[in-house]
Amino acid sequence: MKADYQDLVDEISALLGAPATLENRDFGLIAFGAHDSDDDTAMDPVRTRSILTRKSTPAVRAWFEGFGITRATGPVRIPAAPDAGVLRDRICLPVRHRGVVLGYVWLLDADPGPSAGRLTAAMEVAERIGALLADEERADADLSRELRAVLTAEGGWQYDMAVAALRTALGRDAEGLHALLCVAPWPGPGTPSVRTAPGIAALCTVPWPARTARDPHPGGTGAGGAGAEAGGAGAGAGGPGAPRAGAVAATAGRTPAGPGAADRGLAGPGAPPPGGAAHGLAALVRLRSAEAPAPALTAATRLRDAAGGGAPSGAPPTAVWAAGGAGAVPGAGHPAGTVVGVADPRRGVGDLAQAWREAASAARAALAQPRLGPVAPWASIGPYRLLTALPPAPPHDRAVRALLAPAHTELARTAEVFLDNAGQAGRTAAALGIHRQTLYYRLSRVENLTGLDLDEGEDRLLLHMALKTARM
Repeated sequence: MKADYQDLVDEISALLGAPATLENRDFGLIAFGAHDSDDDTAMDPVRTRSILTRKSTPAVRAWFEGFGITRATGPVRIPAAPDAGVLRDRICLPVRHRGVVLGYVWLLDADPGPSAGRLTAAMEVAERIGALLADEERADADLSRELRAVLTAEGGWQYDMAVAALRTALGRDAEGLHALLCVAPWPGPGTPSVRTAPGIAALCTVPWPARTARDPHPGGTGAGGAGAEAGGAGAGAGGPGAPRAGAVAATAGRTPAGPGAADRGLAGPGAPPPGGAAHGLAALVRLRSAEAPAPALTAATRLRDAAGGGAPSGAPPTAVWAAGGAGAVPGAGHPAGTVVGVADPRRGVGDLAQAWREAASAARAALAQPRLGPVAPWASIGPYRLLTALPPAPPHDRAVRALLAPAHTELARTAEVFLDNAGQAGRTAAALGIHRQTLYYRLSRVENLTGLDLDEGEDRLLLHMALKTARM
């Protein structure tokens, strides 16, 4: 089909005597004509960027859409705007199908420009392009539906039927090597074009349940607030008592159907702020070799960019607790914004359920521990491969309830850094920027609050798991 688009773009270029470019309605490049002119102005910054990066910036898109191209049914002439990098006048041919705009053909205008008859003939070619784009959109929608059915099926015969339908829809691609990606949170129920990155075979949105507030310390808040420490600053305020990322919305319509879907990670945390419906995006990406994951990583980066990439408006500060800020807490929110979990490569589509568990778990881990992201392969998340297999909202172990109270944020952070550094006091003190005596004082308070002995391996394991799980 790519060759069909190129042939039609070349036909328009020949008709109008100027190199044409074809973009979809999201201003993603599909095809472009040859530029063999010695005129330097034949390639202004906007066209150069479109060809090199295969997309236009939001500012350029807004500029062109301001001339009514989304509503136009015929050629639109757009004047140059040097301040915006648009050095040449342009002609836009809207590509429509059954009244819906699906893309645009762009040409650099010149005086006197193409005749009305040639523009009419070019619009007829644009209609043929519109029919191709409409067919492609229908095929993408079919693949999206079949992929979503596989990822939300309960298991057993329903899952087997969904896999068979996806295999049919994918055709020869079905038996190839793939990596499954989980982009979370995703801003809305719509999916981007499969042309967002090379190698994307199918995309679909899935439920990614919003978080709800829960009792941060069931059974009481434990010991009172921490006062000033000998040789160091006092404990920080605000903390582990904040709404936890692991709480899953129980509201009807927010959770995927069936226990099989929940088992595959669809009920995991990672949503926007509490109270809103949430989505994740699944992307099936073709690979040539399991040792060459570049297509999956490129798709992950571009899909994250499409989602907005950074922390959403109103999101909590980035990784303050992990980075050492006194006011941040485990589970206080998802500071990393949108992240991408990447499953291990697999051949065929029969094992997509396990692949989705891996991708969703890796995304959850990156949301809980920003240093793992923003793109987190399943193989790289270490102990979170086990922690993400725990129930979505496990209760705090009674030994650590007091430590996870808001008054003891600094102690919780100190304990986690100490355990992350394998109990080495020197490295821990350096990481926290405190004196060793301050560290020893804090650790003794951790032991008093929890009743755990940090010289005992199993007690250390319990505390470390509890602190990591609190982030989830």
